[in-house]
Amino acid sequence: MSVKFLSEDYMTEGTAALNSDAGFTGAIANVDLNLQFVVTDGPEGELPYYLHVADGAGELVLGTKDDADVTVSTNMETMAGISKGEINTQMAFMTGQLNVTGNMAKLMMNQGVINAFAAAMSGMDVDY
Repeated sequence: MSVKFLSEDYMTEGTAALNSDAGFTGAIANVDLNLQFVVTDGPEGELPYYLHVADGAGELVLGTKDDADVTVSTNMETMAGISKGEINTQMAFMTGQLNVTGNMAKLMMNQGVINAFAAAMSGMDVDY
């Protein structure tokens, strides 16, 4: 059964997918990372959600994380394209489709976590 992109069900299913994926759980060992995402034009306006990684587990949550290490902002079209694997994240950043602020060094040090996050989420049945 598919889940609506960036819905509460998406966050719940995504959290389960992350924590059951050996590649993701291996990548997050000894990692403490908070990634805030902001979709600037969600169905009801701005849509914030975050990935919290700590103590060997990851969690996707709708809302704002006050102590986010990095904030990634973009529009719904770009975020959906990245989620579907149709848009390369680095290319989106270089072309201005993706705005990243915060601790860039920490983001770069955790590229393996980001890649494992994308891989673990790619198997979900999502309705865009």
